[in-house]
Amino acid sequence: MNLAFIPSPSTGVIDLGPIPLRGYAFCIIIGVFVAVWFGNKRWIARGGRAGTVADIAVWAVPFGLVGGRLYHVITDYELYFGDGQNWVDAFKVWEGGLGIWGAISLGAVGAWIGCRRRGIPLPAWADALAPGIAFAQAIGRWGNWFNQELYGRKTDLPWGLKISEAPNRVAGIYHPTFLYESLWCVGVALLVIWADRRFRLGHGRAFALYVAAYCTGRAWIEYMRVDEAHHVLGLRLNVWTAIIVFALAVTYLVISAKVRPGREEIVEPGAADEDGDAGTGADAVTDAEADAKDGTTDATKADLVKADATEADRADEPVVTDASDEPETDGAARTAGTS
Repeated sequence: MNLAFIPSPSTGVIDLGPIPLRGYAFCIIIGVFVAVWFGNKRWIARGGRAGTVADIAVWAVPFGLVGGRLYHVITDYELYFGDGQNWVDAFKVWEGGLGIWGAISLGAVGAWIGCRRRGIPLPAWADALAPGIAFAQAIGRWGNWFNQELYGRKTDLPWGLKISEAPNRVAGIYHPTFLYESLWCVGVALLVIWADRRFRLGHGRAFALYVAAYCTGRAWIEYMRVDEAHHVLGLRLNVWTAIIVFALAVTYLVISAKVRPGREEIVEPGAADEDGDAGTGADAVTDAEADAKDGTTDATKADLVKADATEADRADEPVVTDASDEPETDGAARTAGTS
């Protein structure tokens, strides 16, 4: 008997009047918001304009949602096109079922379109967004908790997840793989942030590091799950996908570091010039404020300049001495001192 466990929600839907708020969809929305917000901060720090990340996300997010759903439906087609199944359910995204592999792949296509329209390099944008995507995945995984899905094998650990009886699941306490992956994604985000600051990653290498690190965790977490899945050579399909994508990401890291070392100096054309103009204006305001604080006006400055000029003229005038009053040697010495 387990004395401690993680409870599951009794329902994954909260009715706000006539509007049903589904936990799964809510987690996805919050995750997207965090990714765009954090990506925008990193993009500005790299020298880009505020709002550019959001503008490109308008393309990337819809493509990503479609890609994630397509991957899920294709790899689990029997859930929607098998005997006794309703194919219309394939469009019910709010009930769960988004494959991260499809989301990233097709989302990259949307991002490429948005970057091309703005005239900025996709790798630089991806680097800025990489840790934000990991944070978004960490938040989005809690949608599986609301739906009581994607859990692991049975366990008696105190952090086991309690699952209730339902037509598609058996009651019991299981490994909370959603929690494992959520925590892993937070670690991946922190790793990318640290590595980017330490090694100044550029040309898509921060994004490649995120992909490689995520795949490492996804492989062993996926191996723990007990839900139905296609197997190839004894391994779940998603495990093989993680291995292949990991190898591709590491290969890109190595080759990119040799072919294009360093980091992009300009990530968004024109943004640096705008910042420079803004800085000039700020300097001018600062000088004016300093003069006002000292009580110095333009008229006062003009008087000071005239006074300085007068003093200079006086200093340049020859000194006339009276030889009758002083010895000749003294007068000669005075004349020599002012020449």
